[in-house]
Amino acid sequence: MNKELLINQVVSILGKSGFIISDRCDIRPRSFDLAVRRDDLLLLIKVLFNIDGLNEETANEMLFLSKHLNGNPIVIGEKTRDHSLEAGVVYLRYGVPAVDINTLNDYFTENIPPLVYAEHGGLYVNIDGKILKEDRISKNISLGSLASSLGVSRRTISKYEEGEMAASVDVALKLEERLERGFAIAVNLFEKRDPHNQKTEHIENGSLNILTVLKDMGFDVLPTSQAPFDAVSISTGKKNENSKILTGVGEFTSTMVKKAHLMSSISEVALTQSLLIVRGASKTRNIERTVVVEDKELKKYSDKDDLINLIQERGRRVVVS
Repeated sequence: MNKELLINQVVSILGKSGFIISDRCDIRPRSFDLAVRRDDLLLLIKVLFNIDGLNEETANEMLFLSKHLNGNPIVIGEKTRDHSLEAGVVYLRYGVPAVDINTLNDYFTENIPPLVYAEHGGLYVNIDGKILKEDRISKNISLGSLASSLGVSRRTISKYEEGEMAASVDVALKLEERLERGFAIAVNLFEKRDPHNQKTEHIENGSLNILTVLKDMGFDVLPTSQAPFDAVSISTGKKNENSKILTGVGEFTSTMVKKAHLMSSISEVALTQSLLIVRGASKTRNIERTVVVEDKELKKYSDKDDLINLIQERGRRVVVS
C-alpha cells in the first residue's frame, strides 16, 4: 500500500469515527500530515509507509507541537525494518507511538485498545499486578507453583504483581491460560510525553525579527521548523490567557496564501487562532480564518490584548482568497 492510499484510509476511518479533519499538509518539510479532533482529543498524525522513516527532529517537533496545542502525536504506518507492523501492537519511535491502520480502526471504530507494545526486539504486555495477586491468592496458588508453570522465577511473578515488570506476550498467554482470565492492561496511546531533546529555534532572521515584536508584546513565541506556520504564539496574561495563535511570517505570495489556507484549516481543528504577518503589502485582511496583518501595522500594537482583539474581530469575517 502506498502512502497516498494509506492517508485516504486514515481519513475514512477517522471521518466515520466522528473526527473533524484538517486539510492535508502538503508543504515540505512537514512534521505532521493531518490534524484531527473529536471532542477534547486532538491528534497530530504522521503517515509513513515505513515508520523507521521518522527521524528524531520530526518526532521532537510532533511532541513539541502536541504539548503546546494540548494534542497527541501518532504515526500510522505499514512496516518497520523488513516486516509489517502487527495489528494490536504499539511501536514507539523517539517517544511517538506508531500503529498500523488496523489498530487505528480497532481503537476508534470498534473501541478496542491495543494491549501489546514492541520494545527491544520483543513484544510485551503490561500486567494488572493487583488483580493478578488477588486472583492467585484466592485460588490458593503459590508464587513458586505459578512461576514453575510459566517458566519464570518467583521474583518475576513478584515483579508482575508489584507492577515493576511487563510480561512477554508468550508469558502473558500462559498466565491467562493458567488462571483462566486475562490480566493485560491496555497500552495508553496518548500518554503525555516531552521531546527527547530541547527544541532549538530554527527560523529565518527576518521572521525572527518580526516574531520578536510579538515577544515584546508579552506573547510566548514558540518557533517551529517543520510546520506550515513559523511559530505558536501564546498569551500568558490573565486576560485572554488561553489564546493560542498559529503564526506565519512572509511576503504575500501564492505559496504564502496556500500556507494561510492550511493554517486556517489546522486552526479550526486545533481550536486556535491563525495569524499571517506579511512583510510589505498585503492584498487582503483575511484568508479564510487566517487574519492577515502587515508588518508595519503590527508595530502599531504594543499591547498583546489589543492584537488578540483585532485577530478575534477579523477572524469572524471569513474571506476566501
